[in-house]
Amino acid sequence: MYVPREAATALDRLARGFPVLLITGPRQSGKSTLARHHRPDLPYVSMENPDDRAMAVDDPRTFFSRLQGGAIIDEVQRVPDLLSWLQGIVDATPVMGQYILTGSQQPELTRHVTQSLAGRVARVELLPLSGAELASADLLPTDLSTALWTGGYPAIHDRAVDPTDWLANYVATYIERDVRDLLEVRNRTTFTHFLRACAGRSAQLLNVHGLGSDVGVTDPTARSWLSVLEATYIAALLEPWHANVTTRLVKSPELVLLDSGVLTFLIGISKPEQLDVHPLRGAIFESWGISEVMKAVLNQGRRPSLGFLRDKGGNEVDLVLDRGGVLTPIEFKAGRTFASDWPDAIARWRARDTTTTWREPMIVYGGEDTMHRSGVWLRSWRDFAADPLGERDGLG
Repeated sequence: MYVPREAATALDRLARGFPVLLITGPRQSGKSTLARHHRPDLPYVSMENPDDRAMAVDDPRTFFSRLQGGAIIDEVQRVPDLLSWLQGIVDATPVMGQYILTGSQQPELTRHVTQSLAGRVARVELLPLSGAELASADLLPTDLSTALWTGGYPAIHDRAVDPTDWLANYVATYIERDVRDLLEVRNRTTFTHFLRACAGRSAQLLNVHGLGSDVGVTDPTARSWLSVLEATYIAALLEPWHANVTTRLVKSPELVLLDSGVLTFLIGISKPEQLDVHPLRGAIFESWGISEVMKAVLNQGRRPSLGFLRDKGGNEVDLVLDRGGVLTPIEFKAGRTFASDWPDAIARWRARDTTTTWREPMIVYGGEDTMHRSGVWLRSWRDFAADPLGERDGLG
């Protein structure tokens, strides 16, 4: 079953102005499926296929002669030299939207794209299914714990498969393939421990030294491994927002795992009901919420401008979204019942920074009712999942 992707609208828009479209994102996030639904008329070739890859490497001229008029080229990072050939083709025949490329790894692919296709390519980053996409397809679980435990990878929602079984194989394959491709990991067991340690620290300030010490690797190794998690869209670093206040702000970013299913699997949660009382429930919920906002912006074909507010005293706002210099502060509370002190952190920051233009604050919580309360929009997790930016509710 194909779940319509919100990024399709961005592809339609960008295909009118660029001859090449690039869809990047983690493995199994639905990149090739989106591309093939977007342009079912184009031939499809995959650089994971040994025969296609061999021809692309050995005889790129013949390879492209078979694809006159455009094509979908999957996992193009496997043969980056193709991009130089593609530059000449689209310059000679500048038809908009004629080639769609997909790739699973950021740094090298981005470098080659920048060198060969600057000004000719538009990029869309596709993370796993968003809550809005699941809700539109009537696939969003009815309770929060199940939604967090399941995550967003399309295969889990398309097959009669236990999420834990699928995610165990996904993580093993990820380490065997993507990690091996990007760096030499001599001890894969140690890398697995590192990955699990990162999961246990999701939505927390990053301490590279502490992270490396816990798994027995040096600081440079920990940084290198973190860069791989970023490059393969397993994790992201959320930077502190530089607010217009004199209070000393923290400088360290927060580490955020981008799929709650992967996160819960890595910390050993095998059933959704375990999440109801898990000590990391709040951090998991916050990670999920940050990821949903990221997906909503990325699905528009744009780069999100996100951060968090935290001073040396620990006063914090979980997320701020900048849209044209106007900030939306967002707090994530996993509790099911409103607590009177929930709006306090946002109120303190808004009072401190009077030069910033603030949108109406939003608190996303684990309950079921959405209402305006104590000067903020209190939004149920389900309403937020269906519309993270609040655009349909007039909050955007």
